Amino acid sequence: MNQQQLCPCGSNKIYEECCSLIHQDYKKAESAEQLMCARYAAFVVHDIDFIYNTFHPSTRRFQNKKDIESWARESKWMQLEVIKATTNTVDFKAHYLDSNMNVQIHHEKSNFKQVQNVWFYVDGKILS
Repeated sequence: MNQQQLCPCGSNKIYEECCSLIHQDYKKAESAEQLMCARYAAFVVHDIDFIYNTFHPSTRRFQNKKDIESWARESKWMQLEVIKATTNTVDFKAHYLDSNMNVQIHHEKSNFKQVQNVWFYVDGKILS
């Protein structure tokens, strides 16, 4: 990604001064919401290792990197919309075009857990 491009998370900050910092060290995420935004940005920039490594250790083994990468690369990510964030949950909508160029909205309420001051994505419930 060009250093002067805005971060895909929608923060209106330059990527290199926003989610890129967390992509370089996921321990820098200070909240569940910040980690969730960085995970969305990771889908946009195809940072599959970041997505995989930020799954909670108890659920990581159930994830398939190839499936994650396929979804990330086959989709054209358009916008992240955070509906509501609490300490451990984030309700969000990820707007994207699927491989057939149809508009899709992934609406999820995600659960996060902090382990030794490091945030991880546990799971989520699809809302629509």
